[in-house]
Amino acid sequence: MLYRIGETGIQEVSRADWEEMPGGIAVFDEDEWGGELALKEAFSLGRKEEDAFFCKLESHASYLFGTFHIPVKKKERKNYDFAVYILKDRLIFIEEGSFVDDLVTLLRKRTLEKMYTMEKFLSDFFLAALEQDILYLAELERDIASMEETVLEGDTTHFHYRMLGIKKEISRFYCYYGQMTDIAEILTEQKRAGKGFLERVKRLQGEAQSLREYAMQVQDVYQAEITIRQNNVMNLLTVVTTVFLPLTLVAGWYGMNFYNMPELNWKYGYMVVSGVCLAIIVVILLFFKKKKFF
Repeated sequence: MLYRIGETGIQEVSRADWEEMPGGIAVFDEDEWGGELALKEAFSLGRKEEDAFFCKLESHASYLFGTFHIPVKKKERKNYDFAVYILKDRLIFIEEGSFVDDLVTLLRKRTLEKMYTMEKFLSDFFLAALEQDILYLAELERDIASMEETVLEGDTTHFHYRMLGIKKEISRFYCYYGQMTDIAEILTEQKRAGKGFLERVKRLQGEAQSLREYAMQVQDVYQAEITIRQNNVMNLLTVVTTVFLPLTLVAGWYGMNFYNMPELNWKYGYMVVSGVCLAIIVVILLFFKKKKFF
């Protein structure tokens, strides 16, 4: 699709008008761009496009060349990849899919300014690409808060699996915003885009950093909960061991099988030893209860 930025916003134009007049925006798919040999030669576009795995912007003699890898969100099924040539008076996008074309269509509907410029369009384009990100980060924050509540309630089922997924998701977007920040700084320095784009992406990176710290705090809460549970188990084992230790001593004492042990033939020997053992158990339990072991 071919467009032109003019006094009435963004308008779809013919190939002849796009080539003759400044302010042109072209959106090609990969197959179409492969056949645009004349256009590449006319604007000296010698940069070879390649698969995008991250976002970057390169400076060449007569143009800027950028590749963009928009990370997939949890409910989406694929990443959005595209490349762009930023020339003095026009933009050329190469994409696989319809991500760029959809954004241009959206901006055509929103553009009401009579004096719409290339700088304004580039800023609005990236702002539109980032538009839903703050909502997605808020969704991740709700997921972390939900995990925190379940941990505090004592439910730690599948915590590591869920937290690992969230931390990976936050890390992907944090790196993405870092790359976009570098691009925004270059475009702002060269006056190719307004400061709004740079401010927005820095704010999103700050939000992602806050989520990383929040996730670490919730993980610390989980570790504290596990430690408390282990301490409770150790307390129980300590009580049980302390109760049965003197009983084991009594059993060992009367199991020595000496002939001259008067208690062995005493009529009340069994009842007395049993009473002593019960008394020991009661005393030990009262002691631990006073010390608030349970």
